[in-house]
Amino acid sequence: MVKNRKKIGWPHSIDINLFSGGRAYTRKVIDVLSKEFDVEVINVSFKNNKRYRYPQLIYNLSKLCGEKDLWIREFNEVISMFLDKTQGKNLALIYHIDFSIKPFYMWPFYYTLEKIFYRNLRNVDVIATICKYFYNHFVERGYTNVRIIYPGYDVSKFEFGEGEVEDFRKRYGLTEKPIIYIGNCQRAKGVVESYNALKDMDVYLVTSGEERVKIPALNLNLSYRDYLLLLKASSVVVTMSKFLEGWLLTAHEAMLCKIPVVGSLGLREILEDGGQIVCDNFSKLRDNVEYLMEHPEIGERGYNYVKQFTDERFEREWINLVREFS
Repeated sequence: MVKNRKKIGWPHSIDINLFSGGRAYTRKVIDVLSKEFDVEVINVSFKNNKRYRYPQLIYNLSKLCGEKDLWIREFNEVISMFLDKTQGKNLALIYHIDFSIKPFYMWPFYYTLEKIFYRNLRNVDVIATICKYFYNHFVERGYTNVRIIYPGYDVSKFEFGEGEVEDFRKRYGLTEKPIIYIGNCQRAKGVVESYNALKDMDVYLVTSGEERVKIPALNLNLSYRDYLLLLKASSVVVTMSKFLEGWLLTAHEAMLCKIPVVGSLGLREILEDGGQIVCDNFSKLRDNVEYLMEHPEIGERGYNYVKQFTDERFEREWINLVREFS
């Protein structure tokens, strides 16, 4: 530990090693900040049955204590901040807020959590988010210190060697027809509706990640490099999330692969600014996909937009933000 380096506390209640966009962003922020600050990652995740998730989370979070120059908190950690015994400034990192896809009977519970969240958010020093939609969301609610830090990438990692994509196709038996990637295999990502809208096309419909919902599409649980090769091998990438994500790493990564993307209204910023297609209804999805298959050059538009979001920009903006508020 280097003397006089500022100390950052980062309690997390969701496994930061999960293969998801939010966890990938979190890991990258931790790696970046660890270069200049002493970052302590504190695991407060629950270990009991999911039925008791929130009671145990609140209990674990209430035991947080200690003094840091800055505490970085996500949604759950903001909710519990009035219970813990921490000292220091607070930064709230919020990716998205939308519980509309939760079961109807759970809405009163999540409504209560949101009320607590927005009240506690008044006591943080700065809010960081990853897109304009949620920046505007917080500003319109009267919060003043709100910053956007977009995800960043090493663009060189989206360069693929000669034959690499074809080798991927052969390994997974995807050589005879075009590939349409329809997202991470879970209901919230809209893969059920996307499959039903596209199932009569003469293409391979492919999902990835843990198979959380059963549909007749091919699901591949891949390494990150093979996941990028799947995107690169696709003719179109579909990102029809059923909740307001604001920004989606899958769309961002597909555009870095120069692959056309069609996605839901909740991704309007990255899709519209990147010259891709926003689809407001699953009934229009097939027409949108067929159009993009006929116009692969639209993938170049996306690349020319997202290539500005580099690792260097990401690192600079995060370090400057923490310097300012710690």
